[in-house]
Amino acid sequence: MRHLWKPFQILYALYAMLLFVALMIPVFLWALLVMPLGRLRGGNLIYRACVLWADIWFPLIFVRHRNVDAADYDHRAAFIYVSTHTSYFDVPVIVKTFRHPVRTLGKAEMAKVPVFGYIYRNAIVTVDRSSPENRARSVRLLKAYIQQGISVLVFPEGTFNETGRPLKDFYEGAFRVAIETGTAIQPVLMLDTWSRMHPRHVFSLRPGRSRTVFLEPVPVDGYRPEEAGRLKEDVYRKMEAALLEWNAPWIGA
Repeated sequence: MRHLWKPFQILYALYAMLLFVALMIPVFLWALLVMPLGRLRGGNLIYRACVLWADIWFPLIFVRHRNVDAADYDHRAAFIYVSTHTSYFDVPVIVKTFRHPVRTLGKAEMAKVPVFGYIYRNAIVTVDRSSPENRARSVRLLKAYIQQGISVLVFPEGTFNETGRPLKDFYEGAFRVAIETGTAIQPVLMLDTWSRMHPRHVFSLRPGRSRTVFLEPVPVDGYRPEEAGRLKEDVYRKMEAALLEWNAPWIGA
């Protein structure tokens, strides 16, 4: 049965990708128009255009997204969101999850993609982890956005989790920034992106549901600057327990 479905899945993936590009062209033109307004205002306007883009694209590719709030919190407050990372489909899910502008810390390599890359590098904070200078620049930008009331989103695992475990080990940077800026950590779980698109196979894209679960925010008031490692472990355990409770599909895969 799986072999019979394969040609249809490839056709579906091609259809979804062509739509992705076609709908991204107006966003690209909008980005060219608004970027002279600066990285803050221009970036926010690009983000809002991406929200509209996703609101059109998701129904056309038959993906139903919903947010699951596991806690009451102020959506208008600035947070450092830390998220699971299992698929390229995480990227479009970001703008379905966060309806207000956020700044995502993302890989610098993605900025090289034609058309999409221009939007990407002007709407997020890029990082080249191989360069200490670039990492330091990224941290400064994240702090600047937080100080202006803009939330940031970080994938603390760094790369896709293909271990079969709930989570890979976390990098410490986001948690150090949280303590230094006094910004609460908001863990989020993108539960279905792995099922929508396998991290190694772009043509594995398939329709279905998409859920993002918001866990309780983790205040940083009780953590000293040298305790970023402890904060990292506390958030890791909270997210790991929630992923096991939600039976995340990549566990054991």
